[in-house]
Order: sequence, then structure tokens, then C-alpha cells
Amino acid sequence: MEHSIYKYILRHSKKQQIILTILSFASFPFLYYYLELPKIIIDQAIQAKDIIFPVEIMGLEIDQKAFLYVSVCIFLLLVVINQCFKYVINVYQGITGERMLRRLRYELYSRILRFPLPTFRKKSSGEIIPMITAEVEPLGGFIGEAFALPAFQGGYLIVIMSFLLIQNVYMALAAIALYPAQAYFIPKLQKKVNLLGKERVRLVRTLSDQIGETVNAVQEIHVHDGSNYMRAQFTRQLGKIFNVRYRIYLLKFIIKFLNNFIQQLGPFFFYALGGTMVINGTLEIGTLVAAITAHKEMAAPWKELLSYYQRREDARIKYEQVVEQFEPSGMRPESNQLDEPEEIPRLEGELVANNIVLSDDTGSAQLEGLNVKLKLDDRVAIVGQAGSGREALTQVLSRLIDPDRGRLTIGNLDLTEASEAIVGRRMSYIGQSGTIFNSTIGDNLYFSLKHRPLHEVEYDGEEEEFRKSDAQEVLLTGNSADDYGADWIDYESAGATDNTSLVARAIDVLSMVDLADDVYQFGLRSTLDPKEDPETAELILSARKRFFEKLEADQGLTNLVEAFTPEKYNTNATLGENLLFGTPVGDDFDMDRLAENAYVQEVIRDANLTDIFLKMGYQVASLMVELFADLPPDHEFFQLYGFISSEELPEYQAILSRVNADNLDQLREEDKLRFMSLPFKVIPSRHRLGVITEDIQEKIVEARKQFVDHLPRHLKGSIAFFESNAYNAAANIQDNILFGKIAFGFAQASEKIGALLATVVEELELKRTIVRVGLNFRTGAGGTRLSENQRQKLCIARAIIKRPDILILNQATASFDNRTQQRIAENILSEFEGRSVIWAIEKPELAYLFDHIVVISSGVITEAGHYDELQNSSEHFKLLSA
Repeated sequence: MEHSIYKYILRHSKKQQIILTILSFASFPFLYYYLELPKIIIDQAIQAKDIIFPVEIMGLEIDQKAFLYVSVCIFLLLVVINQCFKYVINVYQGITGERMLRRLRYELYSRILRFPLPTFRKKSSGEIIPMITAEVEPLGGFIGEAFALPAFQGGYLIVIMSFLLIQNVYMALAAIALYPAQAYFIPKLQKKVNLLGKERVRLVRTLSDQIGETVNAVQEIHVHDGSNYMRAQFTRQLGKIFNVRYRIYLLKFIIKFLNNFIQQLGPFFFYALGGTMVINGTLEIGTLVAAITAHKEMAAPWKELLSYYQRREDARIKYEQVVEQFEPSGMRPESNQLDEPEEIPRLEGELVANNIVLSDDTGSAQLEGLNVKLKLDDRVAIVGQAGSGREALTQVLSRLIDPDRGRLTIGNLDLTEASEAIVGRRMSYIGQSGTIFNSTIGDNLYFSLKHRPLHEVEYDGEEEEFRKSDAQEVLLTGNSADDYGADWIDYESAGATDNTSLVARAIDVLSMVDLADDVYQFGLRSTLDPKEDPETAELILSARKRFFEKLEADQGLTNLVEAFTPEKYNTNATLGENLLFGTPVGDDFDMDRLAENAYVQEVIRDANLTDIFLKMGYQVASLMVELFADLPPDHEFFQLYGFISSEELPEYQAILSRVNADNLDQLREEDKLRFMSLPFKVIPSRHRLGVITEDIQEKIVEARKQFVDHLPRHLKGSIAFFESNAYNAAANIQDNILFGKIAFGFAQASEKIGALLATVVEELELKRTIVRVGLNFRTGAGGTRLSENQRQKLCIARAIIKRPDILILNQATASFDNRTQQRIAENILSEFEGRSVIWAIEKPELAYLFDHIVVISSGVITEAGHYDELQNSSEHFKLLSA
């Protein structure tokens, strides 16, 4: 990147800057006549000095009034023209600045993708993110005005000065008498502001880093009661920033004070000097008025130029600091990622590393003249103690880190020079902890197959309009022309031909890493849109039918599930679920706040249930207060009866102390809502409070019909109602199959129903279908919705699915238990029969599974051979595997 912001601007927006400058110059003649016209209006059109009426203009004779009207109309026209010039220049400046800001952010992001891996040990995301987002934001505005503003405002100032000189030399000198003082003092003060600005940027980056570190380490902070220490540290950093910003404000307002004070001295000189000259008869009153008007006009461009100087220095500092941070040593050229070879060669033969030397950022040697030769049809285990260099070796072999010296070749291919297109498609690497994107399991799994857009897709509506309008902007800003929405998946690389075969391959790979069962469970808990996938929805309905057939056929299971029936109250569901008889869609019906819903209140009122709900709420509150009064906040009853939390208990006690069952109508409206909300959460078979009698159950079923029949049009799509022969799009797959509630009070009911459901899924061969749905399960930010082991298994599967020629693992299964490690290792080695696996194993006793073993110590290969050979001849290896 260019180190000077002006060079960067000219390199990428020279044409736009020239257009802006030409527009600025084109506006100056109109500006001059705009300043000249008031003098003509006062001296000639009003006072009739140096003019005899009528006058002839363009062949027409006009009197004094007509001349005045023509003059003021021309003045108005000049006002419009000048404002139009300003509008066009400002809009074009803004567009140019935004395009350059977009380009700059894209270039900085592209550089992050090329940063050497060790760079991220020195720079945290908390430092990098603000640089691309907040710190470069002001640069967009400055880039648009970099040349146009000084040209326009400077020219504006020159035109006004020229006008004043023509009117009267003394008046012109009076107007600029104090400008030299400003030009001397302001830059000196601004230099101090700039230095403080640099310090502020550095401190804010440190603050961002500390916030990011706190988020990542919040578990450790809780575990060790470190919150007070972290607050003190944060306070100290805030204090440093405050001190710097305070000094900046002092200097900025001193600058502002000087500017305003000097600007206000102008009228003093005009009124004193100009007034004296008018009294003495050496200056026309119209000229004085025009000069005062021109001086007022002069204030704006002079102020803009001074502000521009401040913004320019601020932009220069920000740009230089950002560029400095985005030019780490060892960064690979852009072509390494963008160049697409005509053919991606297979990696075959031998991988040879000669005299590999690698040091960390402190200068400590990690690999010292390492030499190794590996056959690419062997499965190789790298064995060594922690700190032996095994991790560094796997990262060098996978091209994640470039060695300081040495050669790395496969046949005639020099790996240190090979493009990422070759290395990224023919090799895979998995470390101890991979990264999961905030997307679906499927997107994360298929990420290793997305190298280039391979198949275009058709768009319509707003998306099509956006892409058409943005296509030109992409070209103008140097952004990626690749279509993000296209089909990027390389099916051939995965051994698939279409999406169906790809899903089948994905399920096989997930099974290989022991993740298929987990994804199956995610699928059961996932929703499905029957309009988009009607075949799967029909299969789930078939499973529901089979499930209830088996349920009714087995006397021991018949009573374990209470199905949803329109004419019957489900005693294993809440009152709220019984009333709605469906699954809410969106936020219109919040199950925790049904009592506050206007339509629910209307239904209850029309069914004459308001007083009954109030009494039920009073009963529940009384029972809960009586039951919980002397219990600790963590008692299991608070979880079993989740109507009232331990924090809310005192509030209900206070309400109950003010009323009794006979005067509930005297409650305040908010207290009535509190009581009425409690019955909605009661499950008769579970809570057994006796408040929802059979009579009330019948009334709720009647109210249910009222609820459905009179549902307002704007709420029609807010509930997916339960229908025995229809798939419920708002409920998950498991709930669609069960279509009811598991009964309370029966031993091991959940386990028995779970086993029955699994049997039905197996009989109908639905498991792979449900796993496919589970691929759409969202993983959360950083994969937080998955366990640590699930995240790691998904990363391993991602590396396998693209069928690389070389799979490199660095203690990739270290977090798994012994049995899981062995099972996954055997599955992977079986899958890669005839291909290369290079595995820095965490348990040397698993080395017998491999064809070839390499022992590393102190950054060099000390021994190599087959497992049996090393067991018989190497004391070091026997010690490691003991």
C-alpha cells in the first residue's frame, strides 16, 4: 500500500479529484458576480448613481423599478447556481469518499487474510477490528475533499479577496490583517493536537484489546473472583484516555477561540475604517455594504480551510498508523491467494524438507536444520515431547508458516512458492482447536469446498436490483467480483455430483468423526419448512402415524404420551398451551406474558373467565408463598414450580398482605396482571395444585374454539395450530412426531418414549434425513452452541470432506477420551488408505497404527522407522510411548 495518503488518493481516484477541482473552478465566476451584484443593486438600482434611467438592456428599455427587479432576480438566480455547485460538489465528494473508504477497508481485510500466522500472536482481534471499522471511518470524508475542498474554498477566498481589492485596497487589507497570526499560531497548536491524537489512538486500541481479552477470559475471571482487579485495570486505562482527550479538548478550544476572536475583529476594522471613509466621502455606502457582505462570506471558506488542515493532519496520522500495522514482515504477495493455476496438480511421490530453520518472534529456535523425507502413500506419526518442535513442523509442512530458511518440495513442486489454490485444495491441517463460523453446521462443514464460485444462481426482487446496482461499484472500488450468493461448492472435490450425494458424503464423514449422532439430535430439535421440503415433512407425518400405532399397540406405553386433541384438555401441557393449541410464530404471543396480550384478554373476557383467572392466580400465589416462605433460593421446588422466582416472592407476599379472596377486584391493574399470569403456567398433572378443575378445563377448551374462530387477520400467521394430519412448521421434528406431551408421574417415561421414537426413525430409515436437517443447525458465535468436542470433531470433518492428498493433524484429538481417540484415528487412517496422513499424535502408544514414525526432539528429527523397529532399537521412543 502507498505510505502517503495523498499518493493513495491519486492512485485510485485521480479522475474524480480532477472532476471535483474543475467543478470548483467553474463556480468562481458566478461567485464573483454574486458578490458584485449587491453593490449594483444599492448604488444603481436603488440610489441611481452613475446611471440614467431608462436604460437599454438587450434591446429593451427599462425604468428604475424594472432595473431593480431584474437585478434582484439575477441575484436570486446566482444564489441558486452557487448552491447547485455546492450541492453537486458535496454529493460527488461524498460518493468519492465512500468508494475510497470501501476500497481501503477491502484492501485492509485482504491483507488480514495474508498475515503470517505469528502476526496474530502479537495483534489481537480487539486491535485489528477497530482499525478497519472505526479508525478509517473519518478517512472516507477526507478523501472526498482532499483536493476539491482546498481548491473550492481556497478559490472562494481568493475570489472574495480579489473583489475586496477591486473595491478598496484598505478594506481588503483590513479583512486579512490578522490572517498571518492565525497561519502562524494554529499549525503550532495543531501539531500538539496531532501528537496527542496518536497517543489517543494507541490507548483506544489497547482498551479494545482489553475488552476482547475480558470477553474471552470471562470464565477465568468468575472462577478466580478477578472482576475487581479487571475493573481497576479498565479504570486505569480509561483514566489515561481521559487525560489525553482532556488535553486535546483544551488545545482544540484554544484554537477555536483564536479563530472566532480573530474573525470577529474583522467587522471592527470595517465599521471603524469603512465608516470613517464614508463620512469623509472617499467611499460609497454601497461599496462598504458589499465589502461587509464579502467579509461575511470570507469567514466560511477561511474556517473551512482551517478545519480542513486539522482533518488533514488527523487523516494523515490515522492512515499512516493503520498502514504501518497492516504491513507485517513475511506477508505473502496477493498473487499467492488470487492466482488460479490452469490445473491443480495431485501431490504424489515424496515430501522432502531440507535444512528447515524456524524461529519464533523472540528468536528462540523451533526447528534447527531439520531434514525429513516422507512418502505420500504412507500414514506418518510424529512423536515428541511438548516443545520438541512437533507443532512447528506440522505448521511448516502445511504451509501455515514459512520457514526462515530451507526447502520444502513434493516432486518438482516447491511448496514454499506454491499458490494457496494448490496447498488449500490438496492439503488439510487441523490443530488442537479449530475455528467454527457463526453459521450452520453444513456451512462450516462445506467451507473447505468453497474456493471459487462454480455455478451461477438466478436472483429476483430486491436482491437482483442490489446486485445490478452494486456491480459497477465493485469495479470502481476494486472489490471482489466473485458472487457471494453463487454456488461455491466443489462437488467433485468431495466425491459428489450434486447436493444429494454431497449430503450423503457429509453424513459419512460425520460418522467417521463420531459426530453424526450429535447432528441427528440437533436435527430432532430443529424446525423444518414444509413448503421448502414437502417430502421430508410427509416422512415426519408418516413417522407420527407409525409412532402412535406402536404406542397404542403396547399397553405399557399407551399412557406415556397425551396427544393433542382439539376437543380435549391436555393435562400434561400448560394452560397457555391448551388455550393457544399451537406453537407461537414470532413475538405476538409470548408464552411467558400471555396475560398481557390484548387478544388473549379479550378471549378470556368473552368466555367469562376473567374472575376465574384472577381467583386461580390468587390461589397459586397463596400456595407458592406458603410453600416457599422458609425455603432457600436454590431449593429444587423453585425449579419444579417455576411460576414465581425467589426474587419475586417478596412482591407477591406484599400483594397478598393487602387483599383477600373476596376483594380481588380492588387490586391495581398491574397486580391483577401478575395474578392472572400465574395460571397460564400451571400443568395439572405435574403441579397438582387443584386450581384447574375439570369444569375450568372444559371452559378453556370452549375458549380455545373462540380463540381460533375470532383470531384477527393481522394475527393469522402468529400461531401454527396443532392439526393431526398436518406438519407444524413452528415446532421441531421431535415434537411433530410426538404430537403431544410426555406424561408426568410414570417411571422412565422420557427414556421409553425416546427409545420408541428411535425405533420408528430406524424402521422408516429416517435417521439420515434428520441428520440432513441437523446440518442446518446454527452453531452460534464461535460455535458456542456446540460443545468443545463437537467443535473439534466438526473441524476434523471439514478437513476430511474435501479428500486432500495430504492430511496433517497436530494433536487434533487431544481433548477426546482414549476410546474416542482410538476410534477416530482408526476411521481416519482407514479413509486415507493410499493417501498421506501426517499426525503429530498426543498419545505415542497409538503410533502402532501408522506405517511410519518420526521422532522429533529439540527441533530436529532424531529417529525414524516402523513401530516395531523403534520399539526394539530406540530407548527414547520407548520412553515416550511408555
